[in-house]
Amino acid sequence: MTTLKNTPRRLLALGLTTLLVIAASCNVARNIPLPTLPLPAAYRTAPTADTASIAGLPWRSFFTEPALQQLLDSATVRNNDLQLALRNIASAEATLKQARWGNVPAVSLQAGVTTNRPSGNSLNGISLSQFLGTKHIEDYNLAAAVSWEADIWGKIRNRTAEARAAYLQSQEARKAVQTQVVAQVAQGYYNLLLLDTQLAVARRNVALTDSTLRFTRLQFTAGQVTALAVQQVEAQRLLAAGLIPQFEQGITVQENALSILAGRLPGGIRRSGNLLALQVPVVAAAGVPAALLARRPDVRTAELALDRANAAVGYTKAAMYPTLSITAQGGLNAFQASNWFSVPASLFGLAAGGLTQPLLQRRALRTQYELAQLDRERTVIQFRQQVLVAVGEVSDALGQVERTQTQQTIATDRVRTLRQATTSAGLLFRSGLASYLEVITAQSNALQSQLELASLKRSQLEANVELYRAVGGGWQ
Repeated sequence: MTTLKNTPRRLLALGLTTLLVIAASCNVARNIPLPTLPLPAAYRTAPTADTASIAGLPWRSFFTEPALQQLLDSATVRNNDLQLALRNIASAEATLKQARWGNVPAVSLQAGVTTNRPSGNSLNGISLSQFLGTKHIEDYNLAAAVSWEADIWGKIRNRTAEARAAYLQSQEARKAVQTQVVAQVAQGYYNLLLLDTQLAVARRNVALTDSTLRFTRLQFTAGQVTALAVQQVEAQRLLAAGLIPQFEQGITVQENALSILAGRLPGGIRRSGNLLALQVPVVAAAGVPAALLARRPDVRTAELALDRANAAVGYTKAAMYPTLSITAQGGLNAFQASNWFSVPASLFGLAAGGLTQPLLQRRALRTQYELAQLDRERTVIQFRQQVLVAVGEVSDALGQVERTQTQQTIATDRVRTLRQATTSAGLLFRSGLASYLEVITAQSNALQSQLELASLKRSQLEANVELYRAVGGGWQ
């Protein structure tokens, strides 16, 4: 049978329980959903609308050159930017673990001994002497304290949601870094092959001009040409020779850059194959723009930023509402060491609960809430911008892939024609049917056309790499 004196206590417990159940589903701030963007069915420069995409290919399947794969193996493991991204993931994970404990009561254990000797002329001192026969008093205490805050308005829940979104953002940031590193290594490797090809072209042209210069000097000795002819041919040779140290310096710089990307000291880089001999298929499988929302790490990061902003609005608004906290303390307490652990006489307990409503915080809480709302609005705008940038990058890369293929076809035909012209000019010059100026012009044009062809081949390779990165490939 329930006694009358226990009825208020039971009603209070029932009321608190009901309040907690009702408030558990409360969310004082309404989340803003991800904005719906009118994305097109296909990219502007896509030849056809196709859902297939190279974004799902692991980088090992996309980059097949053995030397490049070796570089990428090293970069994806030892690159310092990637190492920092992994540490950021670990930090965010630790923060998330701590946030998940937000609903767990805080427990502390305290043990202490105090002694107090009041003045003999004070009321406390006189009382101690008369009633206890001592001039000092001791207090021995061993207690456990528990405190718990009820998550009525979703403050703790929103902080946990923010920590979870931050953790997922750190993972997407790592993917974005790896995508960028893979693209930089591949483009640097292709640039290194370009410099090798340009160096070989320059050396071949120096050798060819040497042959022309020797023949021109023989003609000068025979009185068939003037000193101007010798000087013009020699100037052409020096022009080609001056490119050699320039390309050699470029090779050194590029090798050092690739070594640093691979996480090692600057040094030589092994490469396989020749730039012009590489068989690179034209890649145009970019998928559809809507797929970027799930594939590109930077777009996913912007999306998760909205989740974080929603959570921030939630807990900053909840901070303006009442806080229900419950505390309890219990343990052993005695005024004499001999009675400290005397049970049950030394046992004590204390429990308290209360609601705290912020009233005047100099507008700090309101300002935090308004700033969180503005930050959320900025996040929505940044998400829209990031999607637009992503779609634009894919469209640009598709256009570059198509245009460089056309340019390379034309440049290949031009190189073939100018090589034939150089051969013909040399034969005619030796037969006395062409002037040295015609030979110099043919050799100069051939040199420039070969260098341009190599640059276009590098541009085509880089366009494929950029398309792979733009659609969200490279982090697998």
